[in-house]
Amino acid sequence: MDHYDSQQTNDYMQPEEDWDRDLLLDPAWEKQQRKTFTAWCNSHLRKAGTQIENIEEDFRDGLKLMLLLEVISGERLAKPERGKMRVHKISNVNKALDFIASKGVKLVSIGAEEIVDGNVKMTLGMIWTIILRFAIQDISVEETSAKEGLLLWCQRKTAPYKNVNIQNFHISWKDGLGFCALIHRHRPELIDYGKLRKDDPLTNLNTAFDVAEKYLDIPKMLDAEDIVGTARPDEKAIMTYVSSFYHAFSGAQKAETAANRICKVLAVNQENEQLMEDYEKLASDLLEWIRRTIPWLENRVPENTMHAMQQKLEDFRDYRRLHKPPKVQEKCQLEINFNTLQTKLRLSNRPAFMPSEGRMVSDINNAWGCLEQVEKGYEEWLLNEIRRLERLDHLAEKFRQKASIHEAWTDGKEAMLRQKDYETATLSEIKALLKKHEAFESDLAAHQDRVEQIAAIAQELNELDYYDSPSVNARCQKICDQWDNLGALTQKRREALERTEKLLETIDQLYLEYAKRAAPFNNWMEGAMEDLQDTFIVHTIEEIQGLTTAHEQFKATLPDADKERLAILGIHNEVSKIVQTYHVNMAGTNPYTTITPQEINGKWDHVRQLVPRRDQALTEEHARQQHNERLRKQFGAQANVIGPWIQTKMEEIGRISIEMHGTLEDQLSHLRQYEKSIVNYKPKIDQLEGDHQLIQEALIFDNKHTNYTMEHIRVGWEQLLTTIARTINEVENQILTRDAKGISQEQMNEFRASFNHFDRKKTGMMDTDDFRACLISMGYNMGEAEFARIMSIVDPNRLGVVTFQAFIDFMSRETADTDTADQVMASFKILAGDKNYITMEELRRELPPDQAEYCIARMAPYTGPDSVPGALDYMSFSTALYGESDL
Repeated sequence: MDHYDSQQTNDYMQPEEDWDRDLLLDPAWEKQQRKTFTAWCNSHLRKAGTQIENIEEDFRDGLKLMLLLEVISGERLAKPERGKMRVHKISNVNKALDFIASKGVKLVSIGAEEIVDGNVKMTLGMIWTIILRFAIQDISVEETSAKEGLLLWCQRKTAPYKNVNIQNFHISWKDGLGFCALIHRHRPELIDYGKLRKDDPLTNLNTAFDVAEKYLDIPKMLDAEDIVGTARPDEKAIMTYVSSFYHAFSGAQKAETAANRICKVLAVNQENEQLMEDYEKLASDLLEWIRRTIPWLENRVPENTMHAMQQKLEDFRDYRRLHKPPKVQEKCQLEINFNTLQTKLRLSNRPAFMPSEGRMVSDINNAWGCLEQVEKGYEEWLLNEIRRLERLDHLAEKFRQKASIHEAWTDGKEAMLRQKDYETATLSEIKALLKKHEAFESDLAAHQDRVEQIAAIAQELNELDYYDSPSVNARCQKICDQWDNLGALTQKRREALERTEKLLETIDQLYLEYAKRAAPFNNWMEGAMEDLQDTFIVHTIEEIQGLTTAHEQFKATLPDADKERLAILGIHNEVSKIVQTYHVNMAGTNPYTTITPQEINGKWDHVRQLVPRRDQALTEEHARQQHNERLRKQFGAQANVIGPWIQTKMEEIGRISIEMHGTLEDQLSHLRQYEKSIVNYKPKIDQLEGDHQLIQEALIFDNKHTNYTMEHIRVGWEQLLTTIARTINEVENQILTRDAKGISQEQMNEFRASFNHFDRKKTGMMDTDDFRACLISMGYNMGEAEFARIMSIVDPNRLGVVTFQAFIDFMSRETADTDTADQVMASFKILAGDKNYITMEELRRELPPDQAEYCIARMAPYTGPDSVPGALDYMSFSTALYGESDL
């Protein structure tokens, strides 16, 4: 339709020569048009994040002009030229003018060159053309359109108001009451119309313009002074401003109509919405609890002491025993509520409930899975840390013992090695000093292993991140430095003695033999004392038996050791006998060793005292390991019964859910009996938890008597409770569907038989291919589009599977809807007659109540002939009953 060429009868579009004359005669109009058109353009350009300041300058390159047309039309224009040259600007403006022409507008004397040159007259003319086409042309009121339609709309809306007489788009608006009346008619709370005066146009206009800008999102397009100070305001500026009021209020009126319709729907679905809110809150609370709990379980900062780590383990047990079980119940209840809500929505022919993002049942399950994964890792970490700290304590104590023994041995050794007693010694003394030094070197070599052990233990403590590693390292370094110094001093003394040895010829062989045998025996006794006092850690009965066997083997060597002791003492006695016999001046001491018979006897007595203590310690540890073994067997015996029992119950529930024996009520009763038996089994689970706690308190980390862990039993028990609750809920929903749809027991059995036949994997759900085969076997002949529509009904969450509940909902609804729709269409043809439409009042009056309510529910989203409100013609009625795909 062309409003801009030959239709001179339409007085809302003046010829081009009138436009030129107006601008020449009244510069005030040009000012008003500049201001109004600029504000109108910016009201649309701000949606694209931009605006204009100077209307003849900012449209010269054509870029914002093309953007304006895209915003107001909702269509994409040709790609603009980004160059800065004149040819690029003319090309962009031509693209905009071509788009305007494509909308049926024939532009007269408006060319791209004038717009690019900033011709104010042509630019305003072009913008007015755009306003006419996109803001005024489509206004229609009672078979009048454009200017007449807009004028008629204004007259009707302002008719009840005194002192308002809208006859045109210039002087009728000068007093401002017309603008105020339009606002008050639609938004009476915004303006106190009774306080307005006709003789105060500035106040009226400013009030209307300010309220429109603040509350109606209508930009201020004119100043009150522009209108009052002009004998005849510019008609085009006023029409542009008034059209903004029309679009603002006509959109609000449509929204009000839609709101009334929505209120009716809300009243019907209030209960379902409450269920949705309850689901959302419960899901949010559960997810929030999981969100708070996971960081606590992910906190793997180790403690320095065994007591602190055991406290962490106790806190974790409290979480398992007190905090988690209520959340398991909430998760189960959440799934039950979700399934019940979906069933009620399907029965009400409402779309399936889609929880908000991140709160779907699958999201809850995923979050729960993450929680349990983190929980498992946290428990493993706790036990590993306890083992590590236990190992660290053992190593630290072992380090201290060995270091103390070594430091006691090295005490005074440096002073001894620095002595120069060989300088004044006799020949025999020199020989004795040399042999004594050899014995010391033997002793020194014998202690090399202990020094290496001390260093190895210190290194292991560092690798295991022992908290007191600095002090351990300092002590170890001191021992190593001292050991190196002892080696250097030993080498230096040997060199001095060997130089002196050439001067000495005789030596007391008996003292030498004593020293050679006493030193190893002394080292053996020290090693025996160290081993007998060494702490031990065992975890099984086999390990303690191994230690006991080794101890018995050690005790078997004591007779031979005693013989060696007596032999060494015999050597010393022989020396004493020789000294007494030959009156040798030996000063009563052995020059080759510091080990005396008293020291040997003292250490031997100490070894004999340590043996029974070791026997007692091994006996006590053996008893403890026997107790631990009884705990393992006790736990294993119960776990080996409970684990298979849980698996058997899971399999029995699965069989009940797919069998067709008896009615749904029989199945429900059977399932509830199973549920009762399962709940009654809970004390055995609790008893097993108690045994498991005893095992953990005893620090037992493995159990060869069973393959079931407490974690396996917990997970199986929680799955069993969830499965029986979910299965009962599914049967209850099937009963609701059967009763609501009037499905007979025979139909229900047929549905179950078909479902079980095509449920080839026997999972209680058909995949997409099995469901398609099932529908084909039941006589459905459908293409991909129809199958996709059916899948959107039975699988609204797009999981790729169809449950039995969704299957019977679909089959019952398809049957009921088709029968009712066919009956209603037959009745429609009779009632509509020649007029070819029918009203809701006729439906209620002529049709049976069930058919009438069915039609009215279906007709709610559709409208019929404009001349008969609340009516539907044949085409709309058919669409309401069968849907678009059947037309």
